[in-house]
Amino acid sequence: MRAWLERSLWDVVPRDHHETPTALRRRQVVTICFVLLGALVLGLSLRIDPGSRWFYPATFGLAAVWTVGAFASGPLHLGRIARRDDHVRPVLTPILIGLGLSAVFIAGSLVVRTIDPLERQVTSVLDYADQGSLPLLALITAINGVAEELFFRGAAYAAIPRRPVLWTSIAYIVATLASGNVMLSFAAILLGVIVGLQRRASGGILAPILTHCTWSLTMLLALPLLFGG
Repeated sequence: MRAWLERSLWDVVPRDHHETPTALRRRQVVTICFVLLGALVLGLSLRIDPGSRWFYPATFGLAAVWTVGAFASGPLHLGRIARRDDHVRPVLTPILIGLGLSAVFIAGSLVVRTIDPLERQVTSVLDYADQGSLPLLALITAINGVAEELFFRGAAYAAIPRRPVLWTSIAYIVATLASGNVMLSFAAILLGVIVGLQRRASGGILAPILTHCTWSLTMLLALPLLFGG
């Protein structure tokens, strides 16, 4: 288990993703502009009343912001992890990590629901699941998970030459703080660090995308069962 986690989160696979100073500066400017725009759209989307017809366009719009910002910043890479004597695309491993992270959050939610202020923070987000179509919400959740990782672990990570795991985690937290929801911001801390380590180890966005989507879809299905009563 320890060796498996080290390959997934710690051991850095050799790669050549160097950029010229001009390309790096361009990526940095684009990233700053889009992280501010994305934070604004996120804050507005989570202030829309549950059940409103504007909720879906707003959330798809947020995904569009992250995606456009990611590809506008410069090249993105899928990444690889070590397996025996070879380097392979990370698929099963990040999904398992996402399920493990979900288990941690589900266990924590058993404590959260006993604390009224924190429970209200969670249920305020779950109101959107109660009022909306579950298949459509699952699609939105998956699309936004992909888009966020394209931007934060793709564009933003590549734009930061030093301590990118730390700074992209902070940027993700700051963007999430725009929602005004403490629990979403707390989730961003743990998730941001895990997917940041995956990005550092693999050199790409595939592992973070799979972990993020696995975690977010699992929480979408599990939390209403825990907080529904």
